[in-house]
Amino acid sequence: MKDKPLRTTVIGSYPFPSWLHFVGNNLNEFGANDIDEIKNDATTCAITDQLDAGLDVITDGEQTRLDFNLSFYGHLDGIALEQKSPRLFGPPAHDQRGKHEIIGELRANNGLGAVAEFERLKRIAPKKSSLKVSVPGPFTMSGRLLPNADYTDRYAITEALLPIIRKELEDLVAVGCEEICVDEPSMSCYGYKEDTARFVDIFNRTTETIFGKARLCTHLCFGNYKGHSVGYRRYEPLFPAFLDLKVDEMHLEMANREYAELETIAQVAEVMDVAVGIIDVKSYFIEPVDFLVSRIRECMKYADPEKLVLAPDCGLSQTARWAAKQKLKNMCSAAKIVRDSL
Repeated sequence: MKDKPLRTTVIGSYPFPSWLHFVGNNLNEFGANDIDEIKNDATTCAITDQLDAGLDVITDGEQTRLDFNLSFYGHLDGIALEQKSPRLFGPPAHDQRGKHEIIGELRANNGLGAVAEFERLKRIAPKKSSLKVSVPGPFTMSGRLLPNADYTDRYAITEALLPIIRKELEDLVAVGCEEICVDEPSMSCYGYKEDTARFVDIFNRTTETIFGKARLCTHLCFGNYKGHSVGYRRYEPLFPAFLDLKVDEMHLEMANREYAELETIAQVAEVMDVAVGIIDVKSYFIEPVDFLVSRIRECMKYADPEKLVLAPDCGLSQTARWAAKQKLKNMCSAAKIVRDSL
């Protein structure tokens, strides 16, 4: 399913058009048909920008989500959504995202919404486009739910969410989704102090029923809420344990970290494809094409181009659209230059 060396892709999210921010703050002004049209139009914008950039793999830009995982809580039964940020003033950061209270059994009888997103993407995107859907994993999803007497800690909540997310992945495969990224940034953020073998077990049980039925990816990063990291930004504590993750492609952010630990991709490439983040989504430095060419060639010292995938460090939702468009165009241009030289 990886049809070329130096394949280009994105993680999942893409900047909202400016008008979509207005819509999100004024939903009561729109009818159901208006909102459906808005969703289609926003998805069309994201698809068009990605295709114009020259990407080999595109997503719907997660245009119908509040964030890469926040909207999923709206599909869960058994929780009371926290309505107000715990900190309203000061620099924007992760601690402004509160936690939801669990008030009953955690269920999602109607799924988590990813299938409808994929169906919209498939309907709007040009035929034969390579499409990808990103779904947050259960450990990451558990992070914003408060334990209670029935779900006594984060791991208990994770176990309750695991079959719900596994079912969503199965449903995606059933409707023809051929590439799925299971995002578990919380695992990479907290792997330095948690049991990495336990993380691997959780991940593999989440994906066990679809592994081999679609191209399965995972994205390991250190957070990007409001353009800020939250985790200890080292991959060394995660390996070699994470080499046992049952995926076809593992994504590592590198650009924002000045390519620290780039040698890590060598061990990943021995067992799966490795996607390297060469675009810094937290910076407004627009990486020039020749700069990216040199970075790609540096990556090729550690991994064969047939095993390399090129991507931004993380989702682009926290980057201004004008910058995201140019960054992606430069990345794709650089990939073509190197690919043509092979």
